[in-house]
Amino acid sequence: MKIFLRLSVVTAFFLLTIGKAMSQRNEYRDSVVQLYGVVMTADSLMAIPSASIIVEGKGRGTITNPDGVFSIAVLKGDRITFSCVGFKNRSIEIPRDLPDNQYSVIQLLVSDTAYLPATILKPRPTREQFERDFVNMKIADDAYEIARKNTDEAQRRILINSLPADGREAINYQLRQQANKYYYSGQLPPMNILNPAAWADFIKAWKRGDFKRKD
Repeated sequence: MKIFLRLSVVTAFFLLTIGKAMSQRNEYRDSVVQLYGVVMTADSLMAIPSASIIVEGKGRGTITNPDGVFSIAVLKGDRITFSCVGFKNRSIEIPRDLPDNQYSVIQLLVSDTAYLPATILKPRPTREQFERDFVNMKIADDAYEIARKNTDEAQRRILINSLPADGREAINYQLRQQANKYYYSGQLPPMNILNPAAWADFIKAWKRGDFKRKD
């Protein structure tokens, strides 16, 4: 009696599993839809060849023939995207409550206008124009040229005469004067009128223009 009951339970479970699998298979079979139609331009109703029809999230699709016609097997509830170069993408969704297994659509795509910046075309310059522009062209200074200008003696003279002494130079000069005064405190300072080094410094300062009157 127990063996009979066990066989009955196993048989019922087996039949229930097979019935559920068959129902799922029939449900999947009923959800398959043959999608077909034509892709055309929205303004002139011209067929668009080689337009892409992609099933989103499924990684598959198809393209239209030279007449803009297409056909593809999809599932109910799938989202279909129509795209083509020069047109804006459009998407549709297959109805889940579709009674039949066929669904036709006439998809119109709107042109995607892209405005490019204006391009000015000029004639090729003559040899005389090229030589004139090449000679008069101003090239930006590189690092070596900038360093050479900064170390030029005339430029340094201009900077010395135009830039005032900063705080560090002023305090150093004052400290040197005080140190010289304290060094010769209680005695006569030496006379540099016969000192050749002092005369050399005087001549250099005179050449630099240190004694010129500054307005």
